[in-house]
Amino acid sequence: MTAHKFHSTVLREYDVRGVVGKTLSEDDARAVGRGFGTMVRRAGGTTVCVGYDGRLSSPSLEAALADGLASCGLKVRRIGLGPTPMLYFSVHHHDADGGVMVTGSHNPPDYNGFKMMIGKKPFFGEQIQQLGRIAAAGDFAEGKGEVADAPVFDAYLDRLLRDYTGPAINAAWDTGNGAAGPVVKALVARLPGRHVVLNDTVDGTFPNHHPDPTDPETLHQLRAATLDNGLDLGLGFDGDGDRIGALDGAGNIVWGDQLLALLARDVLRDRPGATIVADVKSSQVLFDDVAAHGGKPLMWRTGHSLIKQKMAETGAPLAGEMSGHIFFAHRWYGFDDAIYAALRLLEAIGRSGESLETLRAGLPQMMNTPELRFPCDETRKFAVPGEIRQRLADTGVAVNDIDGVRVTNDDGWWLLRASNTQDVLVARCESASEEGLTRLKESLVAQLRQSGVAPPASL
Repeated sequence: MTAHKFHSTVLREYDVRGVVGKTLSEDDARAVGRGFGTMVRRAGGTTVCVGYDGRLSSPSLEAALADGLASCGLKVRRIGLGPTPMLYFSVHHHDADGGVMVTGSHNPPDYNGFKMMIGKKPFFGEQIQQLGRIAAAGDFAEGKGEVADAPVFDAYLDRLLRDYTGPAINAAWDTGNGAAGPVVKALVARLPGRHVVLNDTVDGTFPNHHPDPTDPETLHQLRAATLDNGLDLGLGFDGDGDRIGALDGAGNIVWGDQLLALLARDVLRDRPGATIVADVKSSQVLFDDVAAHGGKPLMWRTGHSLIKQKMAETGAPLAGEMSGHIFFAHRWYGFDDAIYAALRLLEAIGRSGESLETLRAGLPQMMNTPELRFPCDETRKFAVPGEIRQRLADTGVAVNDIDGVRVTNDDGWWLLRASNTQDVLVARCESASEEGLTRLKESLVAQLRQSGVAPPASL
């Protein structure tokens, strides 16, 4: 088969992603199928599941992907339209040797891409680069495969509900016209309590709002539905259903690390002393709360594939990221699934005997910046945190360098890390006081300027 060269920007750290018609095409999808399929075949695999989200370009990309996989001699099992976690579930359900999801996640409508798992593990980093090298060399496995429909919607829904023990809690659910809509609509019909579902019709133009529940600007409809209907909480989902956002009954945002703290308390009731993994952007409140409830907090690098890998290494029953990826290995499979996380949140609230509003208010309320992302050239984005780390080490400042540089002092902490997916640096600061937050920001700004980087205006 002929060699194929991908656009220089699409082979990312955790997935393949680009702008349809500009940097990503059906030929690319077919080449992903051939490259990934070759790696599955050479690892001894025979079967791959494929699924797709609700973007307008997804059906045609999925068809080309399936064609490429079959050309390697694989059995391709098509699960159809659904959220990314349903694709992950299908690999376990069908005991397949890999899975590929066609999804643009929470990116704008003209983006699309591919998230992959090989065996039951994430496929990322060097593996994605190897896929690109195989395609560039035209070094594809060949054979006569087969493509067949293998829907799992009903099985996934049944599995979500199989162990559910939550009480009658009233909730609004906003799926943002993303791929989680049909699953959530079917799910709430079988849950106790009163439920209001918003934007459940799958529409790849996302006519109501951008499907990213970690962006406060996308939560206006959810907040209105929660308050107007007197509901206990609101739940939001991103475009492919692997990231969750939440509001309490008063309409306050419950951030990803706060959700993880509350979920960890519930898991630690069943698994006392367990390790709970969270990414380096998470609040110190989370790590302290895990320890206070008898768990072992572990700070790790940002990135859903990296978190899944660390969970497997440590046997952690729960992990999460500030971005709303929540991973349950306790009674689940270890992958990030926002719909399952929503159910576990309802259970945790029920078992606590308190409202989400009360639980949120019980956590220490810190002063912090949002996640600040600002441009930095690809050639400098990893070097700058390294330079800062070295300067601080020379002055005796204690630094956590697991992912960039995280500096903790009496005022709180600040973080600077390089994005693995964009030409940007990511910063965050947190303190118990406004004065402390100001000093942390000033310290970070000074370090950025010493490395020749213009700080964002919000710092």
